[in-house]
Amino acid sequence: MSTRSNPFEELERLFERMSRQLEESSRKWEPEGALSRWAGFEEMAIDLVERGDEFAVTVDLPGFERDDVEIEVTDHTLHIDAEREEATEEEAAQYLRRERRHESMHRSIQLPDEVDKTSVKARMKNGVLTVTLPKLEVEEPRTIEIE
Repeated sequence: MSTRSNPFEELERLFERMSRQLEESSRKWEPEGALSRWAGFEEMAIDLVERGDEFAVTVDLPGFERDDVEIEVTDHTLHIDAEREEATEEEAAQYLRRERRHESMHRSIQLPDEVDKTSVKARMKNGVLTVTLPKLEVEEPRTIEIE
């Protein structure tokens, strides 16, 4: 009997190890990874839901107030900008560790259909922003007869 190992099993283990290493190293470059604080912004998590005649976008913005957030709607895109300054204290203190800082986030979300820009509504409660975007009513196509 031969005790020779299967070369394909060895290749499979090699590919699995390479895949794990690539996944681990790619996390360093993602917005929530180690370099996000250097970049000066973080990605905001969103949910986009279609509810019949409207879209609803829910965004987690912990620590942000209503006045820190700007929303803009263009043709097929929702733009959300959030920016806040760190709290400054009057008395001089020697910090052992200071992580609170200026924070800026931006997200552009492509919408599947056109929306009625004049009827868009937004509300913010406990760091969760909800934007409701009514769909624009599409006119039925009209057939034109050729004379």
